[in-house]
Amino acid sequence: MILRADHITKRFPGVTALKDVSFDLQAGEIHALCGENGAGKSTLIKLLSGIHPHGSYEGRFEVNGTEAKFETIKDAEKAGLAVIYQELALVEEMTVAENIFLGREPRRWGAFIDWPRMYREAQALLNRFKVDLDPAAPVRTLGVGQKQLVEIIKALAKDSKILILDEPTAALAEHEVLILLDILRDLHKRGIASIYISHKLDEVFSIADRITVLRDGTTVSTKNAADTNKAEVIRHMVGRELGDLFPRRTTQPGEVILRVDSLAVADAESGATKLHDINFELRAGEVLGIGGLMGAGRTELLMHLFGAWGQSISGTMQLRGQSLGGLTPETIIQKGLVLASEDRRRYGLHLEHEIGFNLSLSSLASVTRGGFIQRNTEIRRNQGIFESLRVKATGLEAIVGKLSGGNQQKVVLGKALLTEPSVILLDEPTRGIDVGAKLEIYEIINQLTAAGKAVILVSSELPELIGMSDRILMLNEGRIGGSFTRAEANQEKLMAAAMGHAG
Repeated sequence: MILRADHITKRFPGVTALKDVSFDLQAGEIHALCGENGAGKSTLIKLLSGIHPHGSYEGRFEVNGTEAKFETIKDAEKAGLAVIYQELALVEEMTVAENIFLGREPRRWGAFIDWPRMYREAQALLNRFKVDLDPAAPVRTLGVGQKQLVEIIKALAKDSKILILDEPTAALAEHEVLILLDILRDLHKRGIASIYISHKLDEVFSIADRITVLRDGTTVSTKNAADTNKAEVIRHMVGRELGDLFPRRTTQPGEVILRVDSLAVADAESGATKLHDINFELRAGEVLGIGGLMGAGRTELLMHLFGAWGQSISGTMQLRGQSLGGLTPETIIQKGLVLASEDRRRYGLHLEHEIGFNLSLSSLASVTRGGFIQRNTEIRRNQGIFESLRVKATGLEAIVGKLSGGNQQKVVLGKALLTEPSVILLDEPTRGIDVGAKLEIYEIINQLTAAGKAVILVSSELPELIGMSDRILMLNEGRIGGSFTRAEANQEKLMAAAMGHAG
């Protein structure tokens, strides 16, 4: 045993985040940590990594049999712990190599950075872990999945003995997920232990030796992965049986609300054409799923429909017969189309502000009279959406940045729904949230379509696309690689279409 958490309790003002939690990690083991958002996983990581210092909690941590009294992140790193967080910590303007060795740059004569050696060693690390990236590429030019791989290589470069991965595959394409899982299996063989936090139970069972479940800040169970199954883990996570993971209630499609004809779009900065000959219709009461590999153009399509990205080359976009071409997001929202972005922390929320502040941002005009915000009306309206979405927080005054990922996502959705749209664009709405919160998002989608709204759902998870869509378009390099009804779709067909091999 190389790591032990023994009867850990962590309290914040008014909240007990962890209550008598015990957990251990063996050398070379991959130990999965599962639980709903808000179960205490992130708090446990912050204690382990020195973010919450020794003395701020009750209980005891041990590393290699010795009590660990981490006062800072550096203390944890010196003890051999490295944490890879879901939210990336990279310097966008620096290169891949500079990020990998940030703060540990190889030097010559004690004072000068040895640039050739740094790039040489970075390339060796990338080769070793089969990551196909240019060490001289600025991080800002990489996709989200590629950035995640850089974060992982950065941690591995420190020769850590214990790797803690918080939702490491949330933003990765399927081929990148396979690369990461292979890296972890290789580390497993070398005796490096990993704590693997993920909501994707297929991954957990493919790689974990043991699984510990937290619920409401308490350890519920620890079992060998071979001695349990997904249904049992889900039951421990949420405290109830979940018979249907994708509870899509289909409705009879109504009139065409959104029509896209022969759309081609270029990146306004580079001039490169990113979307080619896109055609589809979206009807009232319908969920149109859009899938594809990383870089296929899914997010670009939604951002262009919303007026936030790209230069139209040809084709048309019409919402209830009115053109959306050349309009700003503000005007498009007024016409009844809204986007819930994939990157909620960057594009969806002001993390330092309250829930109520965030909920109102896209729809202030509806609670403004004579240039003044009607506070009572605003609070009453926001309280209604707060309660209907079942946001787990003390109230509208809670700071959004301190909420769990699932509850942040509910605030993003609430902000979008308060604009009273007829079309809702959802870009990866369940990325990085637990199975219980996912079900609540799916129920919201059902409620929207039952009310005659139309939904476009972008997802990297093929079971989610199949389970929650009435029709599915798969994109391949900016083109439609295949179109499927729900009855026609299966994972093999969708993946073939995403790779340009549709029959």
